[in-house]
Amino acid sequence: MTMDRRRFLAVGGALGVGLTAGASPARAQGRGTGSAGADSVRAFPARQRGWRAAPPDWQALRQRLGDRLVLPADPGYGTARLGFNELNDGQFPGAVAKCASADDVRACLDVARGHGIPIAARSGGHSYLGYSVPDRGLVIDLRAMNDVRVRPDGSAEVGVGARLIEVYAGLAAAGRLLPGGSCPTVGIGGLTLGGGIGVLARKYGLTCDRLTAAEVVTADSCVLTADAEHESDLHWALRGGGGGNFGVVTRFTFDTPPAPGLTVIVLPFPAGSVPQVLGAWQQWVADAPPELWASCQISGGNPPTCKIVGCWVGDPSGANQQVDRLVRLAGTAPTGRTVAAKDYLAAMKFMAGCANDTIAQCHPVWEGGRLTRTGFVAVSRMFGPGPLDPARLTELMTGRTGVDLLLDSLGGAVGEIAPDGTAFPHRDSLASAQVYAAATPATEDRVRATVDEIRDGLSRLGAPGAYVNYIDATLPDWGRAYYGANLPRLQQAARHYDPDGVFAFPQSVTAA
Repeated sequence: MTMDRRRFLAVGGALGVGLTAGASPARAQGRGTGSAGADSVRAFPARQRGWRAAPPDWQALRQRLGDRLVLPADPGYGTARLGFNELNDGQFPGAVAKCASADDVRACLDVARGHGIPIAARSGGHSYLGYSVPDRGLVIDLRAMNDVRVRPDGSAEVGVGARLIEVYAGLAAAGRLLPGGSCPTVGIGGLTLGGGIGVLARKYGLTCDRLTAAEVVTADSCVLTADAEHESDLHWALRGGGGGNFGVVTRFTFDTPPAPGLTVIVLPFPAGSVPQVLGAWQQWVADAPPELWASCQISGGNPPTCKIVGCWVGDPSGANQQVDRLVRLAGTAPTGRTVAAKDYLAAMKFMAGCANDTIAQCHPVWEGGRLTRTGFVAVSRMFGPGPLDPARLTELMTGRTGVDLLLDSLGGAVGEIAPDGTAFPHRDSLASAQVYAAATPATEDRVRATVDEIRDGLSRLGAPGAYVNYIDATLPDWGRAYYGANLPRLQQAARHYDPDGVFAFPQSVTAA
């Protein structure tokens, strides 16, 4: 669930994406190498000394795309090149191609392939490391492919560049839902391809679990449909294998359930109660019916503080019963209690921090909305099937002012699929853990060191895995952390669909 965490935390405090995640369908496609045991991975390493390649013929691509190809000297380049994380603003693509169809993507690949430049597709632009904005490379910008169409049978065709708020609004108009993240500006592409941890996951599964088919442009410019009967290995890999490894996805087909009434929950707890609340929260979500999803959000300090933000599939009476159970387990009363009925779209807007905004306002400022960019460092771990020691975890956050630990519950429908049933391996995890802190270029190194210390402390406590949509340059053994035992099969799929490494990047499955 790639998301604007400052907005999410503000919502929770006032009453709160993701990705890839978010990221993009080819979220991490810079050139370079990486190793599973490396301490860090450079996003766009320098080329081998003496290596030469002719630059792409951008004018040939301009003949195809017209002014939808944006070069550094063109008006609008300064905005077109930007991703969400301001820390990546030092990356300057050689071109940004605003694609409106699979044929446009094919044209991009025909021109750029074989010239030794990084090629990255971008849906929402939320790649934490800016892999969807490759320096001196080509950005295949898919954000114009944002249509949402619900068929009579309840399935939905969704353009891969649609932002989550657009997906939710389109589905809600037809009385349907899709489980997904909470940040409204995250692209559906990166979120889905990395798994899609989100607000309704315990009841309806991950976003990728609802993916029945995908249209994909492969490295050789072929357009394929991947589903259970056609290109089934690719269909398997696209459900949690991460963006950027196998091709450029241009369209999804999702199975969407009917949208029921929901109830949102916000429970701030008093300072000093984190160990009790965290211990109770872990037991609470482990034993809860799948209708309950809840996030435990811990803010570092002396002492750390916490709140619970949740969603219940049903009416407030059922939600209040669940809240009462948590309070009994914690032995500590919250300082406030919000339990409010919402329809599906209103609940998603609430979680996005857009409760009082129009759909248009739930967009970035350069698209006419009111949501701004930010600079941040974020990393992740995945809790094991068992709980972590709440006292030791609280110690990790003590004194860490400005750092937040965001725990999103899993289980329920997520755990009903085998770890190798899709590429997403963390089916028995109790929760995902994201360590998040705002940063500027001047503070980035210091903030990253602190965030990494907490991440590694979580691993020692029993949370060794990691979520690829929270992609992390300094994660030890990242290939296994992201993909577990599914890594070899993913590598085989990547070699089959991209044998020449057109979409190679430092944290691709083949680099692991």
